[in-house]
Amino acid sequence: MKTTQELYNERLNRLRKALALEKVDRTPVLMAGDAFCAIQQGIKLSDFCKSIESSNKVIVDSLKAFEDFDGATTTFAAARTFPLIFMSKIKLPGRELPDNMLWQLDERETMTVEDYDQIINKGWNDFMPSFVENKLNIDLAALTEEMAYIPQAKKNVEDAGFVVYSPVVTTTVNEYLGGGRSMAKFMRDLYRMPDKVEAVLDVIQKDTIESLRQQIRQMKPDVVFVSPARGASEFYSPKLWERFVWKYIKETADAVIEEGAICDIHCDSSWERDLDYFKAFPKGKCVFETDGTTDIYKIKEKLGDRMCIKGDVPSQKLVLGNPDEIYDYCTRIIKDVGPGLILSSGCTIPPNAKLENIKAMLAAATGK
Repeated sequence: MKTTQELYNERLNRLRKALALEKVDRTPVLMAGDAFCAIQQGIKLSDFCKSIESSNKVIVDSLKAFEDFDGATTTFAAARTFPLIFMSKIKLPGRELPDNMLWQLDERETMTVEDYDQIINKGWNDFMPSFVENKLNIDLAALTEEMAYIPQAKKNVEDAGFVVYSPVVTTTVNEYLGGGRSMAKFMRDLYRMPDKVEAVLDVIQKDTIESLRQQIRQMKPDVVFVSPARGASEFYSPKLWERFVWKYIKETADAVIEEGAICDIHCDSSWERDLDYFKAFPKGKCVFETDGTTDIYKIKEKLGDRMCIKGDVPSQKLVLGNPDEIYDYCTRIIKDVGPGLILSSGCTIPPNAKLENIKAMLAAATGK
């Protein structure tokens, strides 16, 4: 029987080969999900969300229960940190919601046009903390203190023999405004005051890129997770997408690559219109992570010789499908995509995914 260290080394090597588009002994599989782990173990979501430390234990226990995952994309319940990413309030189970209802972003217009001027004049690092505390009612000091456990959470996963796929996480700057202004108001601003919006995004980008570089230098991750979230090209006209989304994706990915890491770009929704843009990145330095909406065969056709593809088992299949459907789907994409595939759920494993469907996904990769 292999030791946990031997298993960890084997899994890390498998993932690194897939990232480099090299042949592997088998397709690596990642667990992308947090709430699913709690439901799978009979833990109420309200208890799961109470702390980073307690949710980390649940995720580690879930990985051990399945055994055949190579690693995880998260080490703790992300719910309470979402306001720091989307500049929106969050409704939590056991607080605003029933104990076992999934957390929800409570997006509304909390950021004003006047706040744009504050960001331009003071900088994002000065503006953001007071906004989070006063507009989103987050005790930032307490949350920051709790987040100090994150390095230990990563170590706990690794000590159990599993890889933490992307320990550094960031978002593209359009998400701060899309959440804080609300997506509807942000879209309106792109037409009414495009130059001001771009000036704000440039200020935020400067501060966030500097912070991101420092995190990468400190943690030395193999992979950095970058989420444009609602940055899919299907939401924007081509000119607006180039100016207000792609520009910042490209700058962020370039910074990650310059710092020696691989950039995993989390592409929710359909990006089929603009797949050619991703050819701008060096071979083996980016991952196209799809949620099942962008046709994986089109990604393979356009980018398969340049970048690893992560996904792509659609969330709805994991809930509504059966094990035979999941197994057939996974074996098909494993065969058709070939080297350079990391098998995972499309976006996050839903909390109500069927246990037997997750096992079928693992079986397709392991051959068990």
